[in-house]
Amino acid sequence: MNESRRARRKQAHESIEVFDTMTDLSVGRIGNLSESGMMLMASVPLMEDALFQFRFTLGGSGLRTRTLEVGVHQLWADPSHVPGQFWSGFRLIDIAPEDAAHLKSWVELPGTRYD
Repeated sequence: MNESRRARRKQAHESIEVFDTMTDLSVGRIGNLSESGMMLMASVPLMEDALFQFRFTLGGSGLRTRTLEVGVHQLWADPSHVPGQFWSGFRLIDIAPEDAAHLKSWVELPGTRYD
């Protein structure tokens, strides 16, 4: 498999719930996250090759808690081995500079494990 990621993805060991800002409904939890993309364990099937506006909160290990809003483009989706759950990969296409700085700080926290 060719690795096409531009940035290392940090494994999300804590539960990071993701909300669709248009519906205010939970769509799943982050599996891993980088400055340029994320993998989501979706609890609902998401439209393929679509654009979404997501909201989630990052903090921990001495980093202040901040709620981020990101625009994403779904690149792929696969059903998981658990019925009713789906793996989905996203590329970040829009993020405020302050949110991007916080995301970078979260990715670079000491003790980070990358996928």
